[in-house]
Amino acid sequence: MFYLYLLIALSLLIALLFLTPIKHKVWVALAAVATTAFGLAIPAIGVLAGSRQVTLLHLPRTIFGAETITIDPLSALFLIIIGIAGIATIIYSRGYLAQYLTKKSSTHISLHYSSLAILIISMMMVVISSGGFSFLFAWELMTIASFILILFDAQRPEVQRAALAYLIMMHIGFIFLVAGFVGIFSATGMGTFDALAICFSGEKTIPLFIVFLIGFGMKAGLFPMHVWLPEAHPAAPSHVSAIMSGVMIKTGVYGVMRVLWYIADNAQLHTAGVILLTVGIITGLWGVILATLQNDAKRLLAYSSIENIGVIFIALGMATLGYASGHHVMATLALCGALMHTLNHSLFKSLLFFGAGNIYSQMHTTLLDRFGGVAKHMPVTAILFFVATAAICALPPFNGFVGEYLIYLGMLDGVRSDVGTLYCAAGIFSLALIGGLVVMAFTKLYSTIFLGSPRHHHVAESEEVDSCRIGAMAIPAAGIILIGLFPQFAINIIKSVASQFYPAAEKTIDAYIIPNLERISLTAWLLIIVIGLIYLLKSRAQQSRTIEQGPTWGCGFTSPNIRMQYTGESFSEGLESIATTLTQNTIEGRTVGKSEIFPSSHNYNIRHKDKIDRLFAAWWVELLRIINKRMMSLRTGKINNYILFALLFLVAIFILSILNII
Repeated sequence: MFYLYLLIALSLLIALLFLTPIKHKVWVALAAVATTAFGLAIPAIGVLAGSRQVTLLHLPRTIFGAETITIDPLSALFLIIIGIAGIATIIYSRGYLAQYLTKKSSTHISLHYSSLAILIISMMMVVISSGGFSFLFAWELMTIASFILILFDAQRPEVQRAALAYLIMMHIGFIFLVAGFVGIFSATGMGTFDALAICFSGEKTIPLFIVFLIGFGMKAGLFPMHVWLPEAHPAAPSHVSAIMSGVMIKTGVYGVMRVLWYIADNAQLHTAGVILLTVGIITGLWGVILATLQNDAKRLLAYSSIENIGVIFIALGMATLGYASGHHVMATLALCGALMHTLNHSLFKSLLFFGAGNIYSQMHTTLLDRFGGVAKHMPVTAILFFVATAAICALPPFNGFVGEYLIYLGMLDGVRSDVGTLYCAAGIFSLALIGGLVVMAFTKLYSTIFLGSPRHHHVAESEEVDSCRIGAMAIPAAGIILIGLFPQFAINIIKSVASQFYPAAEKTIDAYIIPNLERISLTAWLLIIVIGLIYLLKSRAQQSRTIEQGPTWGCGFTSPNIRMQYTGESFSEGLESIATTLTQNTIEGRTVGKSEIFPSSHNYNIRHKDKIDRLFAAWWVELLRIINKRMMSLRTGKINNYILFALLFLVAIFILSILNII
């Protein structure tokens, strides 16, 4: 009956959204999401404050046995992440979709808000389900809702292709998850996550773990299952990209952590840790290299999400290796780093996509070389985008620094204690390389968009967005700043989660991590004070001086113009020459010839596409072509053939019924 009541509730929500006037649909969706989020946040906060877990509902037996709706510390953390991001996303959507209210039908907008509310609610269901049928039901609901959201501009062929690729890949992952739960049920008679403890006591631990890793990794965007991300995010509206990249892909991280928790044998745990570390390193490096090469803001942010998933899995791998070797300090540091980075990424990536939505709504493009000097026309967006940019680059005093600092501490502690020194060294080298390339990628992104001179007249015509969108952006921005300035308090949010995995974690957090974070907090405040003093001294010194302004030096040209500034492509040209084997390039227009001393006007655009995308896309495109060809052959145009097909179908149904197959 639970599923019936749930479907009735969702149907009533959809009906209400369709009946509500178009300008007020956002408030109905916000009310539904906020009510659900706050209703679940109350027990979630209680769990994080000290309670072990809260069982909200006992579900009737299904094909996978009895199940429950339960909030434990891991679920509670993800509920908080989903709730904050979900509310901010719907508030932001009011301003973003305002321009579409006269272009799209009321039905179209209703379908969009219905899918957005269902996506957020289904993600909450995913993290509080004990597994089995209820988990798969919520997982599929999440996939269908996000698929519809991607199709908002379905009239564009690239949007249709991106949505179809996403749907196909998510259902491949879904098949692996179904196989995993069927394996659990066949071995134990139960289909819940708790039954994994029995399954993992045998010899099939790693094969079953890999099945779940593939299923959850498809949603998380692990290499090589990441190819849907760079296509889906540019195709979807920016607030949809924000919730999908900032939160939805984390349900894959949640699933892997949930499965990982039940592996008890140290040898098996060590193997799982090596797998996670390897996958994390490859995913992180691949994502950040491809991000640095992109000349489209949303594609760059999409590849950056892949890189951040890689960082989280590097930390999970190190935590697993530390726990397998009995070194709980290393394990706790790495696990806290992974959890903190999961929380942090949801904040700064949502803010970055909101910022990308602001500039897209003003200039109707996300190509970097169409911008320049946007900060002068959209100063608030520029400041908020800078906060998110500094955070994702792990610069103090923002939250991104805290998570990566803990990951580094864990790996350095492993080297100091001679625990998996080779693995720790590989993790340190990879994370350092990823960090350097991230700085390069986001320096390119921010400077090309917000600094310099306008490259297009749309920039000069742009203006700051509405207060609703700015208010929505202030929610993740506040989290970024507060965690960066008070990390010793933020760690308490994840203390109970770490203790759920490692009982000794609480002692390590209190005795080692919190004192370190207190010093980080003090350093952050000192940094702010020093910057403030330098600014005051500069202002006082300038009061008694005449400040002259002049044109930027034009390298010998007497009349510099807007074409004499770095483009996105020129910014990463050096890296591109190294990474040519990773991409397939699509070029529009032509470059300036060597013989052109005074170049004429040129139109040049290059798109760097992931070669893995071609490898994955080719098979299903060909499959669809074959299926379509076979189906078309059935269209004979003769009525007797169609009657024969119907009779054959009825005969097949009769035979299958006789055999008790259906």
